[in-house]
Amino acid sequence: MTQLNEFTLAQARDAIASKQVSAVELTQAHIAAIENARALGAFIVETPDQALAMAAAADARIAKGEAGPLEGLPIGVKDLYATKGVHTQACSHILDGFKPAYESSVTANLWRDGAVMLGKLNMDEFAMGSSNETSFYGPVASPWLPAGWSEDKARAVAATKDKKGLLVPGGSSGGSASAVAAHLCLGATASDTGGSIRQPAAFTGTVGIKPTYGRCSRWGMVAFASSLDQAGPIARNVRDCAIMLRSMAGYDPRDTTSVDAPVPDYEKAIGASIKGRKIGIPKEYRVDGMPEEIDSLWSRGVEWLRAAGAEIVEISLPHTKYALPAYYIVAPAEASSNLARYDGVRYGLRVPGRDIQDMYENTRAEGFGPEVRRRIMIGAYVLSAGYYDAYYVRAQKIRTLIRRDFEAAFAAGVDAILTPATP
Repeated sequence: MTQLNEFTLAQARDAIASKQVSAVELTQAHIAAIENARALGAFIVETPDQALAMAAAADARIAKGEAGPLEGLPIGVKDLYATKGVHTQACSHILDGFKPAYESSVTANLWRDGAVMLGKLNMDEFAMGSSNETSFYGPVASPWLPAGWSEDKARAVAATKDKKGLLVPGGSSGGSASAVAAHLCLGATASDTGGSIRQPAAFTGTVGIKPTYGRCSRWGMVAFASSLDQAGPIARNVRDCAIMLRSMAGYDPRDTTSVDAPVPDYEKAIGASIKGRKIGIPKEYRVDGMPEEIDSLWSRGVEWLRAAGAEIVEISLPHTKYALPAYYIVAPAEASSNLARYDGVRYGLRVPGRDIQDMYENTRAEGFGPEVRRRIMIGAYVLSAGYYDAYYVRAQKIRTLIRRDFEAAFAAGVDAILTPATP
């Protein structure tokens, strides 16, 4: 029989529904898997007692015929989401000891539908990074081994804090991607500001969906760049992501950017024919220095779609070259504003000083890591008098042009665009 932690989320759902396995048994299998894979650094907080209590409650609801869509399914939660009474620090030293008295909307939706929380997952500090190496709790390793490495050698290196020589799982949702790939949880919450769901999923051979902005509530998520942050799932296949996203999504009046629209049954769309669909291939995404392996995989994806009956067309997204520079102005600007609230007064780390100003400076200097400090400084600079119009306003105008490129492609009849996650 398949090890219980090797089920996909859909398989586990069906096994529980048919009484082949209980939620408690499924949860125990994942708790054991987490204990045996701590060297990966994927989980920073484990909640086995809470998980078993939630699983027992799920079994009781199943016995009464009151099962929810995710009843008894164990998942991991990125440390960006507020979880009531449980460590929530965005993997930053400045939020030391913070345990919120409230639950994020996304996780509340998951618990409403019967999911079980295994613990909190590692991430780049405040979601700032692309390799999960900026976390206060140390880097995350991918469960995939580099060429020529033995499991014994990898285990020994992974037990060290720097994990040098192992493969990174991508970021900032590296803990989520690594845990899912290593079968430590059936799925995981993640977040995407500039690729932080899509890129780690691509790095670890999992599936990640960054939904349309506003589809999932941001209420209770630790903010990085508010106009870009979006919640989404990472799981082992498309069906599992569809199942999770249906529970995660929904209108939330507490989030003013939440979209008031019905949540479709995403799972029902799986397996639909793409015959006659028009797939765009942006010529600007063939960047200088793209590895041959990535180009080859991209071409293979094109052939798969063509073989399935899709029409492949070349499109132009002319402002692509400005996307990253614009991002590195808009995102740090919003981050510098959002992270101004962490001052050591109300919660988290406090480093004493001669006066309150000194306390602010000491706390922020010690509490934030180098990458976060770098982005705060960039953001404060581009928002400062004399530079706001030259940098921030211009970046917002470029952002609008980039958006129009995509709108023009879709208006011309393109149904979807195929690109590498990380060229």
